[in-house]
Amino acid sequence: MSILVRSFAWLLAAAVTLATLGPPGLRPHSDLGQDGEHALAFMLVGLAFGFAYPRRRLLIAAAAVVLIGALELMQFWAPGRHARLEDFLVDALTACIGFALAAAIDWLLTRFRAGPVATSEGPAE
Repeated sequence: MSILVRSFAWLLAAAVTLATLGPPGLRPHSDLGQDGEHALAFMLVGLAFGFAYPRRRLLIAAAAVVLIGALELMQFWAPGRHARLEDFLVDALTACIGFALAAAIDWLLTRFRAGPVATSEGPAE
């Protein structure tokens, strides 16, 4: 299962990279607007990598923010693309929200799998 989740995360990252640096006509468009599309894409990336690398989630999140910044800077050299601070902030913030959601979901699943918490006290008399 881990290899499948990791493969999905990397394929999603490749798709987002292509949409970010590729020709503007190839970028998918929706009714969410540019910021909404960015938010959805990078939240999914954060979720995917958060589930793919649960033991290194904080390190991967920090690396993701750096790589999102590099991706935004690469748009200076991509024809028809524009690097914007607002895009970086939306992308980095929503990726971190995705990582946080993955951590919260993992925590909830672990808690519910463990069952009720046993107390050290005996039965009440």
